[in-house]
Amino acid sequence: MIWKRALPGTARRAAVRGLDPENRLVTQELERRWNSALEEVRKIESRIAAESECIQATTVGTVDEFKDLASDLEALWNDPQADERTKKRLLRALIREVVVDIDEETSEVVLVIHWKGGVHTPLRLPRRRRGESGGHTSKDIVSAVRVLSRIYSDEMIAGVLNRAKLPTARGNYWTRSLVASLRANHGISCHDAQRQAAEGWLNLTQAARVVGVSNRTLRLAIERGYIAAERPIACGPWVLNKQALDSEAATRLLERVRLGRSSPRYLHRHRQ
Repeated sequence: MIWKRALPGTARRAAVRGLDPENRLVTQELERRWNSALEEVRKIESRIAAESECIQATTVGTVDEFKDLASDLEALWNDPQADERTKKRLLRALIREVVVDIDEETSEVVLVIHWKGGVHTPLRLPRRRRGESGGHTSKDIVSAVRVLSRIYSDEMIAGVLNRAKLPTARGNYWTRSLVASLRANHGISCHDAQRQAAEGWLNLTQAARVVGVSNRTLRLAIERGYIAAERPIACGPWVLNKQALDSEAATRLLERVRLGRSSPRYLHRHRQ
């Protein structure tokens, strides 16, 4: 090998001392790099030797051993000690490819598994529509999202559902994308500020600002039945429409409150 032709250490040092002073530093740097390269070569040779010993010690499995492995494949797959990494290695060892197609007429996903042994296994699975998560979202949550989307964005609706401790069909926290998928799956329009203004939808704070009373006074009037409003989640926001604020009963009550003739205490005492 080429590094065996290098000069012995004493001869190299003597050669360096005999050089011109201007070239001595360059030569020393070259010698340092040369020694470093030789050390790296020794490490690589050691690794090659170790790998060669491992290959020689490896035994090839018999046909009967592979047959036993195939018969115990289900037990191996369901073994508690079989982690995800082991299962992935099993799949890579057994499956050559999976071909996927869509059957539009039956709304199914058609899969053909090509095993490495030459066998093909066809499978048919129901096709999920966009927004379906493999579970059933309660009708109450769907109705709540339908109402809340009049005043809130998907992100804010997710926050309302999470604060109310209403999980998804799979028991997870709601996110903006999950709310958007639920809307798309149930034909619910997304929140639009311009449409909200045109249709007159308000939350409690916005409605109280419009009629010039406090949030508490307006909430008591709603609970008393003077003003129509929806609260799709028990601990969630109220959803009102401007038309409800313009009703005859609401107008009379709010006028009395603004003039000081009725108070929140009066509304509270006469709540049905």
